[in-house]
Parts: sequence; C-alpha cells; structure tokens
Amino acid sequence: MTKTIPEPLFVLEMANNHMGELEHGIRIIRAMGEVIRKFPFNFAFKLQYRDLETFIHPAKKGREDIKYVKRFSETRLSNDEFLQLVDEMRANGFMTMATPFDEVSMDLIENQNLDIVKIASCSFTDWPLLERVVRSDLPIIASTAGATLENIDHVISFFRNRHKEFAIMHCVGEYPTPDEHMNLSQIDFLRARYPGVRIGFSTHENPDNCDIIKLAIAKGGVVFEKHVGLPTDKYVLNNYSASPQQVEKWLIAAQSAMLLCGTGDRRLLTNPVETESLRSLRRGIFAKRPIKAGVTIQQEDVYFAFPPEENQYTANDWSKYVQCTAIKDIPPDAAVSPLNAIVLDRREAILKIAAEARKMLSDGGIMFPGCTDLEISHHYGFDKFWEIGLTMLTVVNRAYCKKLLILFPGQQHPEQYHKQKEETFHVLYGDVRLELDGIAATHKPGDVITVNPGVRHAFRSRGGAVIEEISSTHITDDSYYTDPAINDNQNRKTLLSYWME
Repeated sequence: MTKTIPEPLFVLEMANNHMGELEHGIRIIRAMGEVIRKFPFNFAFKLQYRDLETFIHPAKKGREDIKYVKRFSETRLSNDEFLQLVDEMRANGFMTMATPFDEVSMDLIENQNLDIVKIASCSFTDWPLLERVVRSDLPIIASTAGATLENIDHVISFFRNRHKEFAIMHCVGEYPTPDEHMNLSQIDFLRARYPGVRIGFSTHENPDNCDIIKLAIAKGGVVFEKHVGLPTDKYVLNNYSASPQQVEKWLIAAQSAMLLCGTGDRRLLTNPVETESLRSLRRGIFAKRPIKAGVTIQQEDVYFAFPPEENQYTANDWSKYVQCTAIKDIPPDAAVSPLNAIVLDRREAILKIAAEARKMLSDGGIMFPGCTDLEISHHYGFDKFWEIGLTMLTVVNRAYCKKLLILFPGQQHPEQYHKQKEETFHVLYGDVRLELDGIAATHKPGDVITVNPGVRHAFRSRGGAVIEEISSTHITDDSYYTDPAINDNQNRKTLLSYWME
C-alpha cells in the first residue's frame, strides 16, 4: 500500500546533532517524544544519510580543512546505529524519515522501511538521485531553497508524471535565516502556481522566534520542518536548532495559530448564537398598506424597519428570487410573518437553470469565456420558464455584439422585434424553429439567418439548442415584445456571475 503524507505534519530534523554518538541521538529522540505527546499533530523524525565511502571524493577523505568533510566524518554512524535510532523513533510515536544524499543511501531508506523520503534543497535538481528516489513507493517531501521557478516547474512535473505522493517546502538556505529573508509569501505564490500540491515550510530561524510558524500556518502551509537537538555539558546547540523546550513553545504557537485560523477549505455552518445576535439587528418587513389574502406581495406594498418582531420575515429574506404571498389579510404597519404570508425562495430553481445551461454548452462542445455572466429571461415568471424563457451569455457588446442563446427542450422565446439592432443567428447545436414576421422555418447546426430591424421574430426548440447571435450593439431598451404583459414585467431577468461551479 502506498504511504501518504498526513496533514498537518511536523518534522523534527536531527541532521548531525546526534554528534556521531548513538546514545546522544537516542536521548534527543526521547526528549522530543516527551514533547510531542502533548500535541494532537502528526510528527516525523528525520535523519540524514550519506554513504561516506562513495559520497566523499577519494582525494578529499580525511581533510579537516574542508568544513563539511570534517563534520560528516566526525559524526558518522553505522547503518546498524541508524537503525537503532529508527526503532527509537517508532517507539516514541514518530513517523520515520530520512534525507538521502546519494543512491546508496536511498537503498538504506528502503531497507529500513522508512515512511517518507526528504529531498534536501541542494539535491532538488540532482536528477540521478531523483530518478532513484521515484523508483520507490515512498512519499516525497522536497525543499526548494535556491531553486529557480523553472527548476520547481520541472521537478513538480517530474513527480506528477510519475504519480508520486509529494509535497514541496518553501525554504531559505541561510543558517539561521534573518527575518528580512524569510519571504513567507512564497507560500502564497507556490500554492497559487501549483494547485493541488501541498506546500510546507522548512524553517531555519532563531528557534526562540515563535511568530514565524504562526504566519506559515496562516499562509496555508501544511508541513513544517525544524532542526532540533539536545544541549548538554558536552554539546552546545547551533543557533538554528531547537531544544525540547523551544520545540514545545514552537508547537504551542502552531496550535494557537491553527485554532485562530480555523477551517479554510469550506464555508462554516452558521453559529446559532451568531445568527440570533445578527437577526436582532436586522430590519423587519412591515405592510405599507392593507394587503388582502391571496395577493402576491410586491416591494411597493411593504417597508423595512428596525427593530424586527420575533419570528417575522426580515429584509434579508426579501430578494428578486423570493415570491411572497399573503395567506391572511395584513393591516398597515403589521409585521409580515409566517403567520400571515408564505415565502417561496426561487434560488434552487435558478441554480437548476445554471446547471442545465452548463450541460447544454458541454453537450454542444461550445467554448466561451468562463467569467461571462449568465442571463436568465423568465418572461412570465419562473413558473413558466421551462415553457417560455431563454438563457443567454453576452460574450462581447461593443459596436458589435456576440451572444450565446440557450433554449432548453420544449422551450420557446416569445415574439419580439428591435428598432435599431440587426442580428444574425448561427445555429451551433440542436434544432431551432424560427418565425420571422409569422413565417416559420426549421433550422439545424450550421444554418445562418439574419433578422433585420423591425422584423418580428420568435423561436423555439424541440430538443434544445444553442444559437450564436452576432449583431450590432445591444441596447437595453431596444427589445419590444408584442405581448405588452412582458414589457410591463420589470423583474423578468436574473443575472448570475458565479454559475460555472
């Protein structure tokens, strides 16, 4: 079974802070294990693996004047000692993780059955190593310090094309990192550029600074890595590795940030206390004049005033989607409430129309700008929309105009004419029965029909249709319906801006 990267994940990096002593490494793990048991997070402990026999150039072995050759040699552990550290990690509740710096070390990671492999920033584009890493089924976490945008694009594409479980880390390769070089907004940049890729933060700041983890969490990071160690009389920690006490403060800050940030992947359910408090500040709906039972209440029949009465309808319940009908006589200044009126919300009906429009366009293979508003014409009200109505998208409206007209199966558009606009209909999908000055003809995809100014036109579709309308500028008051009842209906159109989801 493929292993995964849990969220949130906190990685404690030992690096060479075991100082080449197995017992000191075990003490670090146990001390950190005492800390993590206090927190409800996922934790991994990470080692660094180098096969020094092949990793260091033969001519450079034993050179004490080369900083890292000396450091790596002095802190060397055997594979068996590393395995004892891995066993200790598991015993203390950690996932197991290591950074390989060569192919032989990747073999060791697999032999020890670790949970996650980490790619260090210096190895981010070490393609021979990456080719070896992706042959494993282990999830990958990769740091990006020093990587160009092109580098990151290539590595993410490399992982994605091989269907790897992975995350990338914003990281700054300065030890410690000064505040002015943190650039935590790179987390925003990476999340925006690579949707669906988990983004983390590998941190090298002063370990007493607990504000940075809060910001990284608020930016949307889900994996966090920190160097750790255990100061003793013999060993002093470097200035970017955290002691158990500093790690605990770091995790307390992270827990506080997560509590404050809350849920960000969906809209929360309403809070009853909040809802009731806000309702008391709303304006109630009151009758402006006597309203008879059975009458559909219009906006000119009511007014909105504070404070609302208990259980009455408020201004927040009133919109163009709502039909409010009196079920009892309502005297002037009386509250409109469920006791004397019924409110029907047409929003679900609107959403159904949008869904059907998306399906019709998809079925027709018709492309259009995704930001285009959807205009719904319900000439005789929502109740008759599926019989008489139209849905349209205005793609452009300048000296020239382009619209997409959507007719649903069995739907018709009532007769109208324009005094100024000339328009051409190009049938893209389905069947259209078009009447021009009372003369009807049936059209199919590919047909082009011009409608001159003053020509009365009505159209319908048996199975549904999409028509491309190309015309001179659309002028709002240049549509004249031959049924005056439609012209008198001032609420016959509904616009949706966010309808593609």
